[in-house]
Amino acid sequence: MKKGDVKNGSVYRSIRGERSFGQIAADGIAKWAGSWTFIISFFVFLGIWIATNGVFVLKYVAGGQVDIYPFILLNLILSCLAAIQAPVILMSQNRQAQKDRMKAEYDYKVNRKAEKGIVEILEKLERIGKARR
Repeated sequence: MKKGDVKNGSVYRSIRGERSFGQIAADGIAKWAGSWTFIISFFVFLGIWIATNGVFVLKYVAGGQVDIYPFILLNLILSCLAAIQAPVILMSQNRQAQKDRMKAEYDYKVNRKAEKGIVEILEKLERIGKARR
């Protein structure tokens, strides 16, 4: 650890440093997909889809020509969403784990430096105590 790392926050700058487009996208998607806004919007979307296709099913039963497989497309959309969303969230979690490792290493170095300082102070106090006797 270099002198001034604590003041300058070099670890935090390196964590927030240059990121690739994929890393930015993964973090953004994971943040958005893990929000209540996304969950509520998605439930509203599913409700509208189910209601709309339920009406089409009633029309089909009555003899009208509509989509005979009304929920197959919904199933495809949900499967694709899960297939894409899961790896993106994993990428974001991997980035977070990397950040956590860097922070832990930084904290360890700071603690080691503080420990050395405390040991030096204790040694000086011990020498002062012996000199007074």
